[in-house]
Amino acid sequence: MSHNSQSDLIGFKEVAAKIPKFMSKLPHLVTGLKQAYLRTSNSPAGLGIAFESAVKRNPQGCALRYQDQAFSYQELNNWANQIAHYYLSIGANKGDVVALMMENRPEMLATVLGLAKIGVTIALVNTSQVGKVLAHSINLVKPIAVISGEECCTAVDEIRHDLEIAENRFHWFADKETLKDAGEAPTGFVNLAHEIASFPTFNTPTTHSVQGKDGLFYIYTSGTTGLPKAVIFTNSRWTLAYGTYGHVIDFKADDVMYCTLPLYHATGIVVCWCGVIASSATLAIRRKYSTSSFWKDVQKFDASAIGYVGELCRYLMDAPESELEKGHRVTKMIGNGMRPNIWDKFKARFGIEEVLELYASSEGNVGFSNVFNFDNTVGFSPTPYAVIQYDKENNEPVRDKNGWCIKVKKGEVGLLVGKITRRSPFDGYTDPEKNKAVVMTNVLKKDDAYFNTGDLVRDIGFRHAQFVDRLGDTFRWKGENVSTTQVENIVSDYEKITEAVVYGVEIPNTNGRAGMAAITLHDGAQLNEQDLCDMLTEFKKSLPAYAIPVFLRIQDTVETTGTFKYQKSKLKEQGFNIHQTNEKIFVLLPGCNEYCELTTEIYNDIESYKYRF
Repeated sequence: MSHNSQSDLIGFKEVAAKIPKFMSKLPHLVTGLKQAYLRTSNSPAGLGIAFESAVKRNPQGCALRYQDQAFSYQELNNWANQIAHYYLSIGANKGDVVALMMENRPEMLATVLGLAKIGVTIALVNTSQVGKVLAHSINLVKPIAVISGEECCTAVDEIRHDLEIAENRFHWFADKETLKDAGEAPTGFVNLAHEIASFPTFNTPTTHSVQGKDGLFYIYTSGTTGLPKAVIFTNSRWTLAYGTYGHVIDFKADDVMYCTLPLYHATGIVVCWCGVIASSATLAIRRKYSTSSFWKDVQKFDASAIGYVGELCRYLMDAPESELEKGHRVTKMIGNGMRPNIWDKFKARFGIEEVLELYASSEGNVGFSNVFNFDNTVGFSPTPYAVIQYDKENNEPVRDKNGWCIKVKKGEVGLLVGKITRRSPFDGYTDPEKNKAVVMTNVLKKDDAYFNTGDLVRDIGFRHAQFVDRLGDTFRWKGENVSTTQVENIVSDYEKITEAVVYGVEIPNTNGRAGMAAITLHDGAQLNEQDLCDMLTEFKKSLPAYAIPVFLRIQDTVETTGTFKYQKSKLKEQGFNIHQTNEKIFVLLPGCNEYCELTTEIYNDIESYKYRF
């Protein structure tokens, strides 16, 4: 989100102008902040307690919609209770782990809620995982059972012999309305819908024994080695999110949040659902995101808010205009990664009044949210943090002669670090070695401890920040650091390009990595001779020479993870090797004013150092 304009800086005057609108939210927000901060790790806390309160407030209100199904708060709670009572009956205890692999549907949320009520930690497995990676993810958290939706059952079955789980603990939900029809479970799986049917629907006695320090979820993040890491998300952190993001959005009971994000990820299951539960409003979910169905669903569910990540916004902006995107109730959106180059356009085109951009990571202890509704910012942080000077050359924070880190001035970019305190603890990964790597000590004074987010942000004043780049998403070329996010923004602004994924590739006999962009074109668009020249002209206007991509690779579709993050590792591996892909690659040869197609001859010449990049 590098948007280095002085107009983005925030001071008292700018905040004062926002106060009148903010005041209407204040009572709800104060209620939330009390719940978030007046707690200790031993207080009863978490999803189960909050949901049961919502049921008391609005038992017959609609809690969940999916396709043509709808569940009141009372109905969803009864269902979750049956699941909870069943797991108690087979000996599940607080602190046990159950792995859950199911796409977005009501069974998934009922299961999460039921297990949360008994203090079981739910490992939210990415539904696109298969093979060794899936086996690794499940074994990593040592679950007592695996619950699989029929849609993920084959993937689980293929690796069941690699899992350290009892034969009778492979549980299954049919891919249908299981409250009406339990379906037939395949051999080797226990049919959960069938098992829970005879269990009671009253609240379990365990809900209030779940404490802040107890685990609620394991959420997986992509590990640098290629194997996922499991991050513990405690009930305490959930309560913090509920008290802040959940109340900032300030829903009324008739609000409907439309969420197409995968629920195995925190933006969906925590952020989107929190706001709904805080106001006993409605969550409307879709199995998988679809651009063509997005506004149809918004109209069908009468949604008033949407959950987003940055790429989703870009997909909606790239779609042709339609009647359905007008005349809806959506005025608010909550999520992260909205790019500055589409922020204003998005609000104008779709009639959005409030973009509740936020910053948080599954494992981190520092969060920002855009409570005052400024543009181009991840918002305001109530948690203690610092933005410190960072030396990209040596890949480390700058320290003064006494060994202390140095805070950046307002308007400058630095490394974001979150102070580790009793009220903002670092819950960490399953692996203690990984924890050591991200905790910094003696940062601003003796024996303090900070969580290193690995993110560069710009301090824009009044405890507000702008996201600039991930440290991992930079590479060096011509002795300079190139921000992939920045280049992606510029390249994807070219009129024929829908999306760009930027990364560094090695050219033999050169230092560092040259920039390469894998681009997808608008439907039906082709690059002609003129484009090969015009693109370069456009890139030169906005990028320093060293940041202009040396290679362009034309892709039909961009591979993303379930959370819309780009899959860069495979692209990096293939580089510009034309023998490893059938896709067209273009190159900007030294001294040229346009891109040309990378032929076998040119490729061999680059390999044998006939060009000096």
